Amino acid sequence: MAKIKDVAERAGVSVATVSRVLNGRSPVAETRERVLAAVEALGYRPNNVARALRTARTGTLGLVISDLTNPFFTELADAVEDAARGLGYSLIIGNAAERTAQQDDYIRTLLDRRIDGLLVSSAGTGSAMLREVVASGTPLVLLDRIVPGVDAPCVRADGAAALTDLAAHLAALGRRRPAIIVAPAGTPTGDERLELFRTALAAHGIALPDERVGSTPDLQPTGGRQVMRRLLDLPEPPDAVLATDNLMALGAMDELRARGLRVPDDMALVVYDDVPWFAHIDPPLTAIAQPTRELGRAALHTLLERIEGRAPGSVLLPARLVTRRSCGEPGTAREDTQEEEGSA
Repeated sequence: MAKIKDVAERAGVSVATVSRVLNGRSPVAETRERVLAAVEALGYRPNNVARALRTARTGTLGLVISDLTNPFFTELADAVEDAARGLGYSLIIGNAAERTAQQDDYIRTLLDRRIDGLLVSSAGTGSAMLREVVASGTPLVLLDRIVPGVDAPCVRADGAAALTDLAAHLAALGRRRPAIIVAPAGTPTGDERLELFRTALAAHGIALPDERVGSTPDLQPTGGRQVMRRLLDLPEPPDAVLATDNLMALGAMDELRARGLRVPDDMALVVYDDVPWFAHIDPPLTAIAQPTRELGRAALHTLLERIEGRAPGSVLLPARLVTRRSCGEPGTAREDTQEEEGSA
């Protein structure tokens, strides 16, 4: 079985340098990569029990994700786990399933396991349990969702520029009656996306009245379908809908298909959160893509800084608009049909 001195010899560094890398106190990137390559080649596994006795650390981190059935959060968790493993940490993951009580149960369990630090993508609007984590001195970093009243940095995407681009895109395509499907009222992320989109549309003289704003009871396809049903029943239905979560978008699409309506001919559809298969469905969906893997890595490194006693600030990484064919972009079935009719 390989020992830490074997790793040091193979990487051409000192034992102390190997120890710093494995504890997240990484030196320059080139040295870190050499050490991690040696760890992988030799199959070295740190003795976390011995390390805990020496440093009062366990080499274990916790991650509580709001909903692992959501592809965005699945990829986010995978990115965090990959980054943690690369630095010699074990990661314990809990799925809150968008239930605050379940989230709190996982947090208590993780604290009992004496984790070195905790990442939380909060269910709902958070809970008092998160403030207890801060009070306990356990390093905490919020991921994707801010929680008012919790004194911890948050790593998330900034959608302002992407939503500004989306408003301009819809205006250029002649979509003047947009609607939005958002998370339950009072959810900070949902409220923020609503206000950013409304402001961006206003710059093009396009209104987003309250009757074209739909808050779902949950972040599931059923909620998205329920809101889309109400929007389609308006005296003047929207001509474009932004679903601010990929699962809600699936429900919205179900309702459109149930009524025999086509995207983009009868309704433009945009999704906040891009997932790989959106590019392969018919029509491919225009989406706002968050830098998911970068968010996971940034969250992990922010947490390691907190573990080392530093006070890192929150991190904002830009989201971007990915245009495809679900809004009537050039090359869609609608335009192709019009060209055929014009040439007949």
